[in-house]
Amino acid sequence: MLSERDKEKTSSSSDWGEKEKNQNKQKPSPGGSALCENSISNLKQAGEEERNQMRDQSCSCDICQIFLSNYFVLKSLLRSDTEERPSTCTDNGGNVSLKRELEGQQKTVLKEKHFTGSECGKGFNRKKKLMQHKKTNKETTMCTFTEYGKSFTNKADIIKYKKNITDERISSCPGCEKSSNKEENFHQGQRSVSSAECQKSFSQEEAVIDHQKAQTAGEPDTSTKSEKIFCRKATLSKYQEIKKNERLYTSADSGISACWKGNLTMPKRLNSVVKPFTSTMCGKSFTTDSLRDHPKTDTGMNPFTCTDCNKSFSQKEHLTTHKRIHIIERFPCNDCGKSFNIKGKLIRHQKIHTGEKPFTCTDCGKSFSQKEHLTSHKRIHSIERFPCSECGKSLSTKRKLIRHQRIHTGEKPFTCTECGKSFTEKNTLTIHQRIHTGEKPFTCTECGKRFSVMGSLTIHQRIHTGEKPFTCTECGKRFSLMGNLTIHQKIHTGEKPFTCSECGKSFTEKKRLTRHQRIHTGEKPFTCSECYKSFTEKRILTKHQRIHTGEKPFTCSECGKSFTEKNTLTRHQRLHTGGKPFTCTECGKSFSQKEHLTKHKRIHSIERFPCNECGKSLSTKGTLTRHQRIHTGEKPFTCSECGKSFTEKRTLTRHQRLHTGGKPFTCTDCGKSFSKKQTLTIHQRIHTGEKPFTCTECGKSFTEKQRLTRHQRIHTGEKPFTCTECGKSFTEKKRLTRHQRFHTGEKPFTCSECYKSFTVKQTLTIHQRIHTGEKPFTCTECYKSFTEKKALTIHQRMHTGEKPFTCSECGKSFTEKQTLTIHQRRHTGVNLFTCSECGKSFTMKKTLTIHQRIHTGEKLFTCSECGKSFTMKKRLTRHQRIHTGVKPFTCSECGKSFTENKRLTRHQRIHTGEKPFTCTECGKSFIAKETLTRHQRIHTVEKPYKCSECDKSFRKKEKLTTHQKIHTGEKPFICNQCGKSFSKKGTLTIHQRIHTGEKLFP
Repeated sequence: MLSERDKEKTSSSSDWGEKEKNQNKQKPSPGGSALCENSISNLKQAGEEERNQMRDQSCSCDICQIFLSNYFVLKSLLRSDTEERPSTCTDNGGNVSLKRELEGQQKTVLKEKHFTGSECGKGFNRKKKLMQHKKTNKETTMCTFTEYGKSFTNKADIIKYKKNITDERISSCPGCEKSSNKEENFHQGQRSVSSAECQKSFSQEEAVIDHQKAQTAGEPDTSTKSEKIFCRKATLSKYQEIKKNERLYTSADSGISACWKGNLTMPKRLNSVVKPFTSTMCGKSFTTDSLRDHPKTDTGMNPFTCTDCNKSFSQKEHLTTHKRIHIIERFPCNDCGKSFNIKGKLIRHQKIHTGEKPFTCTDCGKSFSQKEHLTSHKRIHSIERFPCSECGKSLSTKRKLIRHQRIHTGEKPFTCTECGKSFTEKNTLTIHQRIHTGEKPFTCTECGKRFSVMGSLTIHQRIHTGEKPFTCTECGKRFSLMGNLTIHQKIHTGEKPFTCSECGKSFTEKKRLTRHQRIHTGEKPFTCSECYKSFTEKRILTKHQRIHTGEKPFTCSECGKSFTEKNTLTRHQRLHTGGKPFTCTECGKSFSQKEHLTKHKRIHSIERFPCNECGKSLSTKGTLTRHQRIHTGEKPFTCSECGKSFTEKRTLTRHQRLHTGGKPFTCTDCGKSFSKKQTLTIHQRIHTGEKPFTCTECGKSFTEKQRLTRHQRIHTGEKPFTCTECGKSFTEKKRLTRHQRFHTGEKPFTCSECYKSFTVKQTLTIHQRIHTGEKPFTCTECYKSFTEKKALTIHQRMHTGEKPFTCSECGKSFTEKQTLTIHQRRHTGVNLFTCSECGKSFTMKKTLTIHQRIHTGEKLFTCSECGKSFTMKKRLTRHQRIHTGVKPFTCSECGKSFTENKRLTRHQRIHTGEKPFTCTECGKSFIAKETLTRHQRIHTVEKPYKCSECDKSFRKKEKLTTHQKIHTGEKPFICNQCGKSFSKKGTLTIHQRIHTGEKLFP
C-alpha cells in the first residue's frame, strides 16, 4: 500500500503538470479578435489530446498495484518506499528523491533568479512569476471582445465581463444554486464537470478548482459522517481514508500512532528537543518555521508603521491591534464605564463585576477568570518542574529558573549606559532608562497624567473608576492593590515576618523594618538641598521642603485655609463638621484624632507603669522614665554652650536655638520666625482668626487649649499651684515661678544696653523698646502708640468708656484688673509692701519703689529744658507741659483746659457739685482726697512735714516747700513785666494784677 504522504506527492505532481498545461494554453498572442478565438480553439484541442495521452501512458506499480500517471511518478514512489535518496543538496545536506526536487530546493537555498524580465531587468526564480509580471506591466491589451469593442489583457477578463453582461448561468450547483458561465460551455455546449462536495456542475476542470478555492475561503470541507470540518479537499479525502484504516503509522520510539508520517516528526522534536531551524544572526534555534519572524526581533526591524502616530511594529497583527487605539469604536463597560479597544478585554473585565471564574483546576478546584491563569496555575501540579540547585526552590518554567538563579550568582547582565546601574532583567532596565529619558508613554485618558510603567497607569485608573478588586475575606474591606490586601491580612493573622536583628522588634512590611533599622544605624539618606537637614524617610523630606517653598497643596473647602499635609486638613475639617470618628469601646467617649483615643484607652487598660517613689501610675514606659527624673534629679541632656542640663532631649533642642538663634518655622503671612512649630501654629491663628477652643460656660473662644484650661479655672476657682514660702496659690505654673523669684530675688533676664535685670522675659522685651523707641501697638482712634498690647487695650477703654472690673464692696469700676486689686486693699487694709527705712506700708510695689527714692534721693527722670529731676516719669511729663504749654484735658462744660486728668476730674465736680470725700469726724465733704487728708490733720493736729532748718512743722507738703525758700532765698517765680522775683506763685499772680489793672473785689 502507498502511504498517504506519497499519494499526496503523486497527486500534487499531477496537479502541477495540469497547471503547466493550463498556463501554456492561456498564453496570449498578439492579433485581432478572430486570431484570439482561433488560438483558444486550438489550445482546447491540444489540451484534450494531451490528457488522452496521459491516460494512455499510465503506469502500474508492481509492489502495490496502483496505476500512476507516468514513469517518473512511479520511479519517485519506488524511491520513497525503498528510502533511496540518490540526489543530495550541497548547500544544506538534505537528500531528495528526484533531481527536479533537488534543483527546486537549491534555488530556494541559494535564492537563484534564472528568469529576468527584458523590459525592467527584474529577476525571478520561477518562470510563472515572470509571466505574471509581464502581464501586469504590459500596456497593450492582448485580446479584444469585438461584440462590445472593449480590450482585455487575458481571456479570463473577457469571460468575467460576459458574465456581467449576459447574466447567464449554463451550469449550476443544486446545493448552493451557483452557476458557471465558462466560454466553452456557452459556445459549444460541452459536457460539464461536477464537484464532489456540493454536486455543482462546471464546464471545465479549472472551474471546479476555482469553485473549490471559493468554497475553502468561505466554508471548509466537511465530512458527512463525523461532521468534521477541513480547509482542503485533500485533507478530507485523507481523513476518510484514515477512518477506514485507522492510524497507519506508529513511532518506534514513543509508541505514538498518527495518520500521517509527518505527524510523527513533531513529537520526536519535542521529545528530543531537536530544533532544525537556526538563525544565522544570533544562532538561536527553532522547532518550526518561526525563524521567518525572528530576524525582525533580532535586528530591531519594524516594517509596519502606524499612519496616525508613526509607531512601528515588527508584525502586522500588532499594528492592527494598535490601530484600534485611534479608531473611535470602543467597548464600554456598562457597570463602571471603563472602555476597551478589544472586545475580549471587555469580557475579561466584566468578570470582575460578575465574579465569574469559569476556568477551574481539576486537581485542587481553584477557579480563575482567564484561561492563561489556569494554565500557569496547572504547572504547580505538573510533575515537570525546574528546581534551583542552590536553594531547592522549584520553578514552573526554565526562564523563571534562570532569572531566579541570578539571585544566588549576583549576575546582573543588563547595564544602564547612563549611570552604570545593572539589572537582572531586560524589562527592568528598559523601565529604568525612562528615568534618564523622561519618557512616560502611558497616559491616563481621564486626567492626562503620564506614567513610565503600564502597571502604574492601571493602578492609577482605579482612582477614577473606584475599582477595588481585592477583597479581604475576614472583614470585607476592599483594596486597589494586591500588595495592600496582603499587608492588611497580616492584621488578622498577627503575622510579622520582618524582625529587627538589633532589638528584636517585628514588622508586617519590609520597608517598615528598613526605616526602623535607620534608628540603630543613624542613617538619614534624604537631605534637604536648602538647609542640608537630613531625614530617615523621603515623605518627611517632602513635607519639610514645603517650609522653604511655602507650598500648601491641601485647602479646606469651607474656609479656604491651606495646609502642608493631608492629615492636618482632615483634622481641621472636623472643626467644621464636628466629627469625632474615634470612639472608646469602654466608655463611649469620642475623639477627633486617633492618637487622642489611643492615649485615652490607657486609662482603661490594666497595664500601667507605677512610680516606685510616689505611686503615680503612668500610661507609657517612656513617660514613667521621664517622670522618675523628677525624683532622681537626673538631667542627662546638657547644653554644650552654657552647660545647662535638661530632662528631655526635645527641651535641649529648643534651648539650643537660643544660642544659635535658629528659628526654622516661618509664618508665610508676615514672615515672622519661630523656634517651635507649635508656636508658629498658634501664631498663624492670629491671621486666620481661628479660635478652635470654646468655653462651655460662657462661650468664650481661645486659640490655645491651655488658655481655655486656665480660663475655666475662673469658673471653678481652682488654683492648683501654691507657693511653699507664703502659701499663695496661682492658676498658672508660670505665675507661681515668677512669684517665687520675689522670695529668691532672682532676675534671670538682663538688658544688654543698660544691664538692668528683670524677673520676667516679657518685661525685658518691653523694657528694650525704651532703647529702640519701638511702639508696635497703635490706637485706631487717636493713633497713639504703645510698647505693650495690654497698655493699648487699657487705653482703648478711654474711648469706649468700658470698665470691666468692678469692686464687690463699693461697686466702683475700673479699666484695669490691677487697679481693682489695689483698690480692694483699701477695704481689707492690706499693705503688702513695707519700706525698710521708715516702716511705711503701701498697697502697690510701684508706690514703694517711688517712696524709697525719697530716702535714696534718686531722681531718674530729668527735664531736658531746665534740668530739673523727678522721682517719677509721670511727674516729669506733667512738668514738661509747663514748657510746652500743652493742656490736653479740656472741660466739656466751660472749655477750661488742664495739664493733668485728675485736675480735670476735680474741676468737673465744681459743675456737678459732687463731693465724694467726707470727713468722719465732722461730716464735712470735699471734692478731692488730698483736701480731705489735709482737713483731717486739724482733728489729729498732725503736722508730718517738718523743716530741717528751724524744726517748724506743716500739715501740707507744699507749705513746707514754700517755707524752705525762706532759708534758701529762692524766688523761682519772676514777673515778665518788671522782672521782680517771688518765692510763691500766688504772690506773683497778685503782683501781675498791678500791671494789668485787674481788680477782683470792686
